[in-house]
Amino acid sequence: MLPRMKYVSTRGNAPALEFAEVLTAGLAPDGGLYVPDSLPHFSPKEIADMAKLSYNDLAYTIMSPFVGDAIVEADFRALITKAYGTFRHVAIAPLKQFDKNQFVLELFHGPTLAFKDFALQLLGRMLDYTISKRNQKIVILGATSGDTGSAAISGCVDSKFIQLFMLFPDGRVTDIQRRQMTTILAPHIHNIAIAGTFDDCQNHVKAMFNDAAFLPSHKKVAVNSINWARIMAQIVYYFWAGVHLGAPHRPISFSVPTGNFGDIYAGHIAKAMGLPIEKLIVATNRNDILDRFFKANDYSQQGVEPSLSPSMDIQISSNFERLLFDLHKRDGKKVAALMEGFKTGGTLKVEAAVYEAAKENFLSHKVSDDETLTTMRDVYGRTQELLDPHTAIGYRAAETLFPNADYPVVTLATASPAKFRDAAIKAVGFEAPLPPHLKDLMADKERFKQLKNDLGDIQKYIAGAA
Repeated sequence: MLPRMKYVSTRGNAPALEFAEVLTAGLAPDGGLYVPDSLPHFSPKEIADMAKLSYNDLAYTIMSPFVGDAIVEADFRALITKAYGTFRHVAIAPLKQFDKNQFVLELFHGPTLAFKDFALQLLGRMLDYTISKRNQKIVILGATSGDTGSAAISGCVDSKFIQLFMLFPDGRVTDIQRRQMTTILAPHIHNIAIAGTFDDCQNHVKAMFNDAAFLPSHKKVAVNSINWARIMAQIVYYFWAGVHLGAPHRPISFSVPTGNFGDIYAGHIAKAMGLPIEKLIVATNRNDILDRFFKANDYSQQGVEPSLSPSMDIQISSNFERLLFDLHKRDGKKVAALMEGFKTGGTLKVEAAVYEAAKENFLSHKVSDDETLTTMRDVYGRTQELLDPHTAIGYRAAETLFPNADYPVVTLATASPAKFRDAAIKAVGFEAPLPPHLKDLMADKERFKQLKNDLGDIQKYIAGAA
């Protein structure tokens, strides 16, 4: 039997929990995010042996130390098989070579055409498994900049035990992203369009988790990447790419288009677990708070500007707090003080030694909309492969920072170009087709609630529907 791993808060003032409790939690009571109190570590031989495993078996190997005995082995393996059985590609996460040492890891073959499916197809099933053993009323609260919402809804659409409420910024997601959420008419699925930004949606969700008086008779559960299970599932594909490109016998770098810092934080954890990652490239659009931090120790809040890559139109990166916790040697009091200062003053700066430690593992690069379109156009001309705008940002960053790499550099392809038709038409003059299972998406009936950017109105609506 696997030992039980404990989870602690990044702000150091909350009880340690076990996996089943963290799975069905949101923020810690002190406002922090849960992280494991220790990490499993794989030896070079163990990593080399991973090349022999299927994706499902690798997923079990990587994730089982985090789950412990919360889910028995046979059941956990079955949940993994069911989750990735929804993917359309036999390899689950296929690798493609675009240049001598430039590779793309396609993470969009799940049912909603985005990398969020890797975590949320599994999370929905783990929640159902756990909740079915309890007599609880469960409310899932989430915010989305475009892709988390549809992936969470897809993963939870068949659940008999939950009510799911997803907030999204009205008019700031693509029509396809919106319709992937709002055409799911199941009575337990509730989509809420907020007259604001993703950061507003995310702040409202965090406020509801921190409000003990809100829905006191319900268990509030997170599906955003504040939920550790989201990070856990994303660690797997870093190992998958690594071992198929020669790890541990040679290093590898990853370029990750990121806004909320969850996907690239999973890479940070993969490195800590033994994968020989040389650098992690933070690739951002014009909403560049992360690029400003890694370039100049400037984590300061600015206005969110709409872009061709809407899933990255974010200025408050929730998972950055987890990195701060690691960089400050797990000093929760220090992290709490930094986050309180950021909340009140809108800016955060770390000490020089901490900043230098951050730059040891991370590089960053900002990409404009024009550069995004140019990259989509150039890559298609050279390879006949059409990138979505988020992936194009990652690829541009990889080519810019590693133009003559002598080891593999992998860009995470986070979404299908079919989800971003306007950008594709601007770049190459045509749109990528939707897969057959979504062929009627643009004609299907929609249902969602439009609300003001007001926490009280949102809570009133949710309380009435839950």
